Amino acid sequence: MQQMKKTVPGLVVAGLRGGSGKTVISLGIAAAWSNSEIEVAPFKKGPDYIDAGWLSLAAGRSCYNLDTYLCTPSQVEHSFYSHCQDCAISVVEGNRGLFDGIDLEGRTSTAELAKLLNLPVLLVLDCTKSTRTMAALLLGCMHFDPDLNILGVVLNRVAGKRHENKVRDNIKQFCDLPVFGAVPKLSARDFPERHMGLVPMEEHALAMDSVAAAAKVARDYIDLDSLHRACLENASRVPTVEFPENAVSSPRNPGAKVDGPVIGIIKDSAFQFYYPDNLEALEACGARLKYISPLKESAIPPVDAIYMGGGFPETHAPQLAANKGFRENLRTLASRGLPIYAECGGFIFLGESLLLDGVSYDMAGVLPVRFGLSKRPVGHGYTQVKVVEDNPYFKKGETIKGHEFRYSTVIDVDLSQGGMAFDMERGKGIVNKQDGFFRGNVFATYTHILASGTPSWAESIIRQAEAYRNR
Repeated sequence: MQQMKKTVPGLVVAGLRGGSGKTVISLGIAAAWSNSEIEVAPFKKGPDYIDAGWLSLAAGRSCYNLDTYLCTPSQVEHSFYSHCQDCAISVVEGNRGLFDGIDLEGRTSTAELAKLLNLPVLLVLDCTKSTRTMAALLLGCMHFDPDLNILGVVLNRVAGKRHENKVRDNIKQFCDLPVFGAVPKLSARDFPERHMGLVPMEEHALAMDSVAAAAKVARDYIDLDSLHRACLENASRVPTVEFPENAVSSPRNPGAKVDGPVIGIIKDSAFQFYYPDNLEALEACGARLKYISPLKESAIPPVDAIYMGGGFPETHAPQLAANKGFRENLRTLASRGLPIYAECGGFIFLGESLLLDGVSYDMAGVLPVRFGLSKRPVGHGYTQVKVVEDNPYFKKGETIKGHEFRYSTVIDVDLSQGGMAFDMERGKGIVNKQDGFFRGNVFATYTHILASGTPSWAESIIRQAEAYRNR
């Protein structure tokens, strides 16, 4: 197997906590560099769809998720380096606080990822009502893990020049790290928030304007040239990395076959949560992907299987309920054995109904489940499941790592009309610490998986699709 050598300039944009402003800073840097004809490879640390979608828009290419819980360290390295091959620099947005992980050792943290990839950290400091304390916090980060390379900082939400100068002077005095920029308090108008992240770009009518606004913020308030030079200088000191040329399939060279099974992807503004890794894994197994919208189409075109990702069907419930033809068509195909794999929002659409503010909206009626909606997250975080029942997609006895993030509630589920494939070793699941509701060739779960960490998933869908086509 041929080995490729690559030194990848880049940086990890991190904060001291969630909500510190690192997403807008990451978007701005990626967009501004891309606009300057610097080819940027965007990445998002952790299992996040929304930020990754915005980063894709900012960089003009797919953003890949890097997660050391869902994947092994070598799988993460392969994904990172292979998707940097034709880029000049990488921008990785971290998540939560810099050192926040799942245990005392900081596993799955942004700091762990930065060290794994030999990337320096650009720390975004929320300076709201603070001056000298910022230097103390920064100094604490520098000493907490001396092996971590903190390249410098960007001050965020500064109240004015006087405030900015005080913070700068203290960081220079006590930390001796460069301050690459100072961003004032911004209006939330350009980046409205929903739940615990940014609104999906598919629902933001002025998405490109928002990205342009972030790029302008970066150009106006961050010394992008100095930051770029610092990344290049840092990369020159990092040893080259060897990795297999074909470790991860390239998005520009999918493995789809002209006669491969057709996988219908339910994708529009109601269902937009898909990892590029998952779609590319299906193509690498020979699938041809066909995108389908239950908001725009009245029937399902010829397909050999359907993959339904997550999203926010609750924001489109009236339109989904009104498309009776699509719902009935889906229900008929499911009864005929069409393989259907659904996650979270897709699971809701497969159910009987969705109750919102006292109004019940009909869904596809494929599975005997009725849903409601909570104002707070019902399930949120990493999951680990044990496959305890025979099913079409996962081998009994297998352990799978994933994540869940949902506001939907299960009002009622008729367990006599289907089986539960998963016991939850970590996470909430559907009911009674169980997940993976299946009936026939239909499988629905709240657990999202990343294909690069669960390679058997794509192979199973293709196997079911080919069997259905042959029948």
